[in-house]
Amino acid sequence: MSIRSLLENASRRYSDWRFGKIDPAAPLGRRGEQAAARLLRQKRYKVIAESESDRAGEIDLIAVDGRTIVFVEVKTLSSTKPGHPADRVDDAKQGRITRAALRFLKRHHLLEHRARFDVVAVWWPAGDDAPSRLQHYENAFEAQGDGQWFA
Repeated sequence: MSIRSLLENASRRYSDWRFGKIDPAAPLGRRGEQAAARLLRQKRYKVIAESESDRAGEIDLIAVDGRTIVFVEVKTLSSTKPGHPADRVDDAKQGRITRAALRFLKRHHLLEHRARFDVVAVWWPAGDDAPSRLQHYENAFEAQGDGQWFA
């Protein structure tokens, strides 16, 4: 499958994401993912999937940046929790994301395309209608564990 056909399929499946809708009744993590998708679209990324999961694990967002497939982990915290959201993407989590990403690339015949792992940290204070801060880390980590592949 080409990136072009992947984008065409995604534009039909995720049409409401193109308009940046955030569901105020959604759980905190889901609202964080929606805000992260909006941020990526503002940066001209094409969001092609959300909450993509299989037996290997779950990937919060999958996007295309130019000709690179980007697997995005979103970490959302309310202002009352200490620490940085991105610190919660530990080695075990990176390994699960790597395995899920590799399975996605194989399933869609995209192994010949560049891929990378990004993290979006979201601070969303309790009771607020919008996040107070979003921070996007491109190339946040390398492939981990048995699912590694060459760059």
